[in-house]
Amino acid sequence: MLTLERTMGLGWRWRGAGGTPSIRTGGSTFLWVTVLLLCGTWRANTQMVEDTKSVYFWETGPWGRCMGSDCGPGGSQSRAVWCAHVDGWTTLHTNCDQSQRPSNQQNCFRVCDWHKDLYDWKLGAWNQCVSVSARTFGGMRPYVCNGGEEGIQTREVGCILKSDGSLGDDTICEYFEPKPRLEQACLIPCPQDCVVSEFTPWTSCSKTCGTGLKNRVRSVLVPPLFGGSACPNLTEFQTCKPGSCKGPEGVYSLRVGPWMPCSLPISRPVRQAKHRKGKGGARERPGVKDPDTRELIQKKRTRNRLNRQESPFWDIQVGYQSRTVSCAHRNGSTVGLSLCLPRDLPLTVQSCILAKDCKLSEWADWGPCSKACLDPDPESSRGQRSRTRRVHQFSVGEGEDCPPLEETEPCDPQGDGVLPCATYTWRTTEWSDCRVDSLLSQQDRRRSNQTGLCGGGLQNREVYCVQANAELLTYLNNLKDKDEGQTSNQQKPSVPPLLSISFEVTASRPVDSKLCGGPVPNTSQLCHILCPIECEVSPWGAWGPCTYENCDVQEGKKGFKLRKREISNEPTGGPGNCPHLVEAVPCDEPSCWDWRLVRLDECIPDGELPCGPGAQIPQVQCVNSTGDMVDKELCGGASAPEPIACDVPCPKDCVLSDWTSWSSCSQTCSSKTIEGKQLRTRSILAYNAGEGGGMCPNSSSLQEMRNCNEHACTVYHWQTGPWGPCTEDPSASALNTTTGPRSAAGPNTSGQGPCSQGMQTRKVICVRVNVGQVPPKKCPESPRPGTVRPCRMPCKKDCIVTPFSDWSQCSPSCDAAGNIQKKKQSRNRVILQLPANGGQDCPEVLEEEKDCEAPKVCPGYRWKSHKWRRCQLVPWYIREDSPGAQETCGPGLQTRAVSCRQLDGVQADIGECLKFANTMPPITQRCQLPCQDDCQLTNWSKFSSCTADCVGVRTRKRLLVGRSKKKDKCKNTQMYPLSETQYCPCDKYNAQPVGNWSDCILAGGDRVESLLGMKVQGNVKECGQGYRYQAMVCYDQDNRLVETSRCNSHGYIEEACIIPCPSDCKLSEWSNWSRCSKSCGSGVKVRSKWLREKPYNGGRPCPKLDHINQAQVYEVVPCISDCSQYVWVAEPWSVWKVSNLDLKENCGEGVQTRKVRCMLNTIDGPSESVEDYLCDPEDMPLGTRGSRLPCPEDCVLSDWSSWNRCSLPCSYNNSRKRTAYAIRSPGAGRQCPETTEKEPCSLNLNCFHYFYNITDWSTCQLSANAVCGNGIKTRMLDCVRSDGKSVDLKFCKELSLERKWQMNISCVVECPVNCQLSDWSAWSECSHTCGLDGRMWRSRVVVQGSQGDGRPCPSQLEQWKPCPVRPCYRWQYSPWSECRVEEVVCGAGLRYRNLSCFVSDGSGEGEGSMVEEELCGGLELAVNRDKLIILKETCVLPCPGECYLMEWSDWSPCLSVCAKGAGVDFGSVQVRSRAVMAQEPENVQLCPDQDWESRPCTDGECFEYKWMSSTWSGSSRVTWCQRSDGLKVTGGCPPINPPGNDNNSCEPPCQMPMSFCTEADVCMCEEGYTEVMSSSGQLDHCTPIPILEIPTAGDKKSDVKTSRAINPTLPATIQPGRTWYLQPFGPDGKLKMWVYGVAAGALVLLMFIMSMIYLACKKPKKPKRQRQMNNRLKPLTLAYDGDADM
Repeated sequence: MLTLERTMGLGWRWRGAGGTPSIRTGGSTFLWVTVLLLCGTWRANTQMVEDTKSVYFWETGPWGRCMGSDCGPGGSQSRAVWCAHVDGWTTLHTNCDQSQRPSNQQNCFRVCDWHKDLYDWKLGAWNQCVSVSARTFGGMRPYVCNGGEEGIQTREVGCILKSDGSLGDDTICEYFEPKPRLEQACLIPCPQDCVVSEFTPWTSCSKTCGTGLKNRVRSVLVPPLFGGSACPNLTEFQTCKPGSCKGPEGVYSLRVGPWMPCSLPISRPVRQAKHRKGKGGARERPGVKDPDTRELIQKKRTRNRLNRQESPFWDIQVGYQSRTVSCAHRNGSTVGLSLCLPRDLPLTVQSCILAKDCKLSEWADWGPCSKACLDPDPESSRGQRSRTRRVHQFSVGEGEDCPPLEETEPCDPQGDGVLPCATYTWRTTEWSDCRVDSLLSQQDRRRSNQTGLCGGGLQNREVYCVQANAELLTYLNNLKDKDEGQTSNQQKPSVPPLLSISFEVTASRPVDSKLCGGPVPNTSQLCHILCPIECEVSPWGAWGPCTYENCDVQEGKKGFKLRKREISNEPTGGPGNCPHLVEAVPCDEPSCWDWRLVRLDECIPDGELPCGPGAQIPQVQCVNSTGDMVDKELCGGASAPEPIACDVPCPKDCVLSDWTSWSSCSQTCSSKTIEGKQLRTRSILAYNAGEGGGMCPNSSSLQEMRNCNEHACTVYHWQTGPWGPCTEDPSASALNTTTGPRSAAGPNTSGQGPCSQGMQTRKVICVRVNVGQVPPKKCPESPRPGTVRPCRMPCKKDCIVTPFSDWSQCSPSCDAAGNIQKKKQSRNRVILQLPANGGQDCPEVLEEEKDCEAPKVCPGYRWKSHKWRRCQLVPWYIREDSPGAQETCGPGLQTRAVSCRQLDGVQADIGECLKFANTMPPITQRCQLPCQDDCQLTNWSKFSSCTADCVGVRTRKRLLVGRSKKKDKCKNTQMYPLSETQYCPCDKYNAQPVGNWSDCILAGGDRVESLLGMKVQGNVKECGQGYRYQAMVCYDQDNRLVETSRCNSHGYIEEACIIPCPSDCKLSEWSNWSRCSKSCGSGVKVRSKWLREKPYNGGRPCPKLDHINQAQVYEVVPCISDCSQYVWVAEPWSVWKVSNLDLKENCGEGVQTRKVRCMLNTIDGPSESVEDYLCDPEDMPLGTRGSRLPCPEDCVLSDWSSWNRCSLPCSYNNSRKRTAYAIRSPGAGRQCPETTEKEPCSLNLNCFHYFYNITDWSTCQLSANAVCGNGIKTRMLDCVRSDGKSVDLKFCKELSLERKWQMNISCVVECPVNCQLSDWSAWSECSHTCGLDGRMWRSRVVVQGSQGDGRPCPSQLEQWKPCPVRPCYRWQYSPWSECRVEEVVCGAGLRYRNLSCFVSDGSGEGEGSMVEEELCGGLELAVNRDKLIILKETCVLPCPGECYLMEWSDWSPCLSVCAKGAGVDFGSVQVRSRAVMAQEPENVQLCPDQDWESRPCTDGECFEYKWMSSTWSGSSRVTWCQRSDGLKVTGGCPPINPPGNDNNSCEPPCQMPMSFCTEADVCMCEEGYTEVMSSSGQLDHCTPIPILEIPTAGDKKSDVKTSRAINPTLPATIQPGRTWYLQPFGPDGKLKMWVYGVAAGALVLLMFIMSMIYLACKKPKKPKRQRQMNNRLKPLTLAYDGDADM
């Protein structure tokens, strides 16, 4: 049979019946095959076409911007659409299906800016947090939850139209704001299982005989949360049999029920009315007519009326209440009462107070708003208003307490006439004078002379707070008062005419600085004192000629020679501060005009001869005494220079050179012993030719000397004193006085403007140099300085102070006990402007103080309780059937009145006591009217006084009253003791220190201020000896904390301490400036400082030291040296030394020498010799020269002139030349040599280019008396030759080169401002009101940080000291008593607890000690802030055999529901629980369910839980779950088996050491041990795993790593650095599979090695295919951690 199957692909195939393909031959078969092939081909083509279409698809771009002319939905937007291939490239549109082409245009909403006010995002609420795993994997949650499970919560976000909430397009809102997120991460808490505490110890057996039960209970610590497991049983039962009962067991018990509600007897009002009526008639006592007696009776009646309960606040009605008494079987059923008799029945009726709820009045109207003004600041706090209600009826008995009697709400002032609120702003005083000494370092301050300091400084001012709109509020208040005084016919203006206000602006009074907000203005700033410019003068000029003082009046006047100098740098304050500029020397034969020789003409021989004697005609000018050329007629009286004789050498004559210039005068003046001399010389150029020629002179005739500076050494000059103060000029007109309007702060607050014309005078005297003052006639009158000059007088500045501030508020003058304390209040004022220029001085008193007005009586309220009324019993007709009841005695109730009093006893409204007094005293109490058989005793007397503490005793007594004295039972002192004795209290106290030492606090350093109020660290006392404090604690003999005064201690131990003073960096003084590094042109000069002492203790840091020498500070400035400062001076040439001397002619080759010296050049010429290196060696003249000495009749030329300068630019085509002239003409037949020499100009050889070179800027240079501030940076201009040599500036000036550089610029040296700190604040309140850990703090803030090299801010900005130790008192409950049921076994009863005063040290360790209640008298009556004091409550004492719920446990400590490692917190919770208690085994099934309840809390502690185990004890150990605070709990630990338990879940139990039971109930070994199994597959014992040493990747040196076992029950996750270990046995005790694999692999490896050895040794043969073993090699898995060595 053939089956046609479709194959995977495009065709079909035949399959035989057997399933194997078969082929049948024949025609029909071929036909079928052909048809099928055709069908397959058609189908393949169709599929190919479809596939071709599917590889192309439409792609779209993003929508473009919405376009349109109008805003709204009428816009349109477009996008790009194209056809794409699946491979990503773009193709023709025809390749894609046109029917599926997306649209490229759509309508849209065109958004405009005003749509922002119409549309907004609407945010929906976040949905429930959904687990990520549930969202991703369909509800699968992770197996292990750590802190919480990650989740996602979503919300709906839409764009809505604000007006109606309709949805709009999201693009509208996205235009203005991005779309808010739609989902966010959240956390799903892990299930929190219930955690319970340990069991309490077993109770005693519920029965003393027979079969009973023992119980143990535990409480809930953490409730089950978030789906955690429920709490386990809180109770465990255990049967017990103390022994067999000798008699019948008690079966029946009396059981009392709860008291019924209080009710009134029906007939009580009638009886009360009759009783009152009867009493009223009895009160009338006729016959009392004495007025004094009547007044006393009336006062007593009034007092008695107050004691009655007729107050409108209480309506106390005494009623009765009853309860039932039944008989209960121990199985819980109720039986007849007769079965419990005969027994004494308990009380079934008692007096009670009828319960009444508190009744209040309606709320009163709202009171005024506490804020009665309009605040311009919208963020300011609003006001408060309150309303009250009164008590009509207080709660009585069990009635509902009164709710709050007052409520408040925020408010704003209402009405039209509300004034604006007072605003406050900071004001400042004027800046103080600029002080430079504030910036000086310690080293600078040690200098004796600090006068004349200038440059950068500091100035200070005071900042205070004032009311900014005080004048405006005053005006508005006056306007309001005026409007209120107007009649009703006058119309109030709607807008106050504020524009017409004319304020008299005065200084505002200061207010409390706490009222001002915002930044505080600076209290200090940098300032600058202009440094005075010193006068600089030029050197003295040459002495002038002898001239008259006044050439117009020459007769009878003596003459003077004058020399002058000029001011080169104008000083501060004008030229009057410069030294004298003119000096005079008296002289004879003065003249005002004289001839000045300009030049001498060429020597012309007499008689027109070619040579021989002749004359030189002088060319002269007529000049005045200052050297200016004047008309020649003025010199007519002076003899003109005559022609000077000269000689033109003939060919055979001796030839001499011209005279040199006269040398500088050797003295500046002449005296009897000193004369000034000048010298000039000449030399022999050629000798004469024997006979017939002029002879050469001798050597003495080759030089001439003349006197100079012949005036006497008596120099006079005018000397001026300093200008005096500016005083009023009496000659000035009164109209010149300028008066200005008095400003708001006083007259001319600046004090700098001129007020009137004044004058200054100075002293001028004539001084003879080196002698002293001489008569004025000795000095010339013309240069005499003036003695008077006009000046402007500065205005007077009066002291201006603010008005006194308001008196400070008086703090409450009463202490907690109501005692009056004296307090002070103060006020102050601030100096705004200091007086100057003779203004009015400031007042001495700037702060005033006075005592506060103390009240006569301290305000306060207290409760006054009145006498108790008589004891009221239950009406006899109600209790007469009670067994043992008597009509006139028994238990009852009594009441009393309570009123409110002021502290002085005056009666006050009871609402005041409700607000301010302590808890109201009780108004009812139980009482007992004694029966005849009862024993009556007096109250206890007071204890007797103690004679001595700690050793004696004290007693108190009471007495029997009435018939009780005769009753025998009352005389039984065991039952009715009549005296009590106790030891006297032992008042022994012990003081001891506690806590750490405080910071070191300077003595008297609570408030320190420096100069001018500046608080600058370093200027105030910040170091030296101080004190540190340690608190003292005082304990009594019972080790209870008491007040430190008991130990005669003020609460502290103080110890001297030292705060080290800061020491600034100390440097040496500046060294002298070095000489300029260049003698010509620009160089540098240096000075330095050396480090003497480094800073310490926060002193000023050192400036940046030199990098090479860390102990030196350099300052380098450019300098320039005058190139003509040092010059070469050559002496005259010596006589020729002829080498080949011709004795006849004295001529030929010879040598001349001269001495050349480097000399200091002055205005008078070279003065003294200096070292040769100071002169330029290139300019040094020749010291020797060799030439030919002309022979007779030879031409004699003069010396060559200097080379003329090459024309610029230098070029080899240019040349320079020098010339000479013939002094002696040659003889016949001889000629003169060339008188001109030329040489080409060669660059840098004899021709130079010149250019300016600018140096770098110097460091900022300050005045010598300045520390910082404005300075000058300078740089020098240097003229440099093209060969790099610096030359005199005249070379560049002659070329008129451009000078475009600025040579000086201003600069600023940062001032070393020390850190400025505020004052220490006042000591804070104690951090704890009591206890040992209280601290007081004070702080200071950085007003201005340090600048430059100023002293840095100290690190200590806070200081603390301990508070005096005070005991911590608190009210605390005692534990609840057992449930008490009177005279019966079980039923409804009461349990009680006491409220006691406890003292502790505030550390929280231990409960403290109980002390007298009086010590807690000043505390609010509350326990743990709970004002509801409950000292008794109903309870139920179970009857024997009942199963019942125990009382609620205490609330557990606040616990945080958290995961500590994950840092997750889900809030805090407290819990309490009720466990079940059973007494009869047969009644256990009837027990009620256990109960627990929880409540939220704050600040819970986060705990961790982990398994703990004890050490092995034999073959077992104890395991428990422990909280991180050490508490053993059940629940909370991870849900895996603990590391070793009692091994009870495994069968058989795991008793072997180091074994434990796994979750699979299989015994396994602990970490580090491997299992050794028995033949039955059970664990036999655990053996330690050998240490396997394996190298790791982290250590290439193959350090040893120890491999240990891990807990096999934990997931084996690979961790960095973890090692592996080998265990050959599995959990069932059998060898593991890898052991067999390793063995097989080793066998194969051994066979392979043997085979290789065999093949290597055997002769080669044709290899045969051998069967390989089919053993599968299992590799040995070793611990590998990436080490490359493995």
